Parts: sequence; structure tokens; C-alpha cells
Amino acid sequence: MTTIKSFCFGPFSENTYLLINEDKKCWIIDPGFYGQNERNLFVNYLEQNEIQPVRLLNTHCHLDHIFGNDFLRKKYNLDLEIHQLEIPILAAAPQIGRMYGVPLDEQKPADLFIEDNAVLDFFGTQINVFLTPGHSPGSICFYNKKEQFIIVGDVLFNGSIGRTDLPGGDYDTLISSIKNRLLVLDDEVVVYNGHGPKTTIGNERRNNPFLN
Repeated sequence: MTTIKSFCFGPFSENTYLLINEDKKCWIIDPGFYGQNERNLFVNYLEQNEIQPVRLLNTHCHLDHIFGNDFLRKKYNLDLEIHQLEIPILAAAPQIGRMYGVPLDEQKPADLFIEDNAVLDFFGTQINVFLTPGHSPGSICFYNKKEQFIIVGDVLFNGSIGRTDLPGGDYDTLISSIKNRLLVLDDEVVVYNGHGPKTTIGNERRNNPFLN
């Protein structure tokens, strides 16, 4: 059984996720902690609960989702895994940070690339990868069919959708991604997104004003 731990971090109130297995090994998805206090909070949680990070993944590479990448890579000897279409987004993040007044060091290139329709092994449980562009060119979602949850980054929110006015964004592409890759899932699938409260596929199908 997977335990999902979320943190709300940074100046953009971004949701950082840990997927933790029964042996206390975890994947880190979208580490958005910013500044020493949030970094300490995150590391202390891992240490106090004796959780071992073994994988670092980004749903996409907008700056609020990557603040902790390089720190975690160094501290835990992790490879950064992204979709290849996010290469320019990752490279541009420091410049975007300066525009928003949130300094960010130059980012090291990703180590590994995750392809659309890949099947990742989460300690014996399958995690399916969906490429869902529109908010960002290489946005990917991580779907656990067995346990009926999906990590979607900024593709879909509770009652809303991701922005499409950022570089590489496109409204029609995002709507198509949501309808063709997410809304085909069961109503009961729990959606863990990059900002705000979780939701379900059924709730968004019925009530999301952008999808009706």
C-alpha cells in the first residue's frame, strides 16, 4: 500500500509529494521547498520517519516545482527524471525566477528521461506515465491503477485547469490532454495536483466549468 505525503511549499504554494512504500522507501515528485526553513522541514520529516528517497521525478519543470531538485540530487545521490520536452523549460527556470523575484541557481540538466506510456516500477506496483501537454510541453502524470490515484502536476486542479499563457502552453492542447488521458479514468481515481486540494476524476468530470 502506498502512503502519499504532501507538503505545501514556496512562494507559489506548490504541492510536493512523497510516494512511500511499506519499507519506507520513497519517490519524491516536484520538490518545491524554497529557502532553508522549508528545506530543513522536508529533510527533518524524512529523517525523523526514517524514509529513504530512491527516485526524483518532475511532472514538469516550471520553477515552483523544481526548487529542491539540485539539493536533493546531491544529498541523496538521486538522478533527476523528466520528460525530454521539458529540457528548455528546466533551462529557462532561473531566468523566470528573476522575473518573479524568486532567485534560483542555474539548473543542472536532467539525468534520465521518461517517455509517454512508460510503465515505472514502484516496488512491485505499476505506475503508468501519461504525456499531458498544454500547461507545459512535456507535462507528465503518474497513474497508479491498482490504488486508483494519479499525480498530475498543474494539468488539472480542483475546479480548474492549469495556466496556458506561459511559454509552451496551449489551451486547446491542455483540454485535449485532460479529456483524452485523464477523464477516461474511473470516477474514483484520486487526483493529486500541483496546487490546492486533491479531487477525483468524477468530481472534475461533473463539476469542472472548464470541462463542461
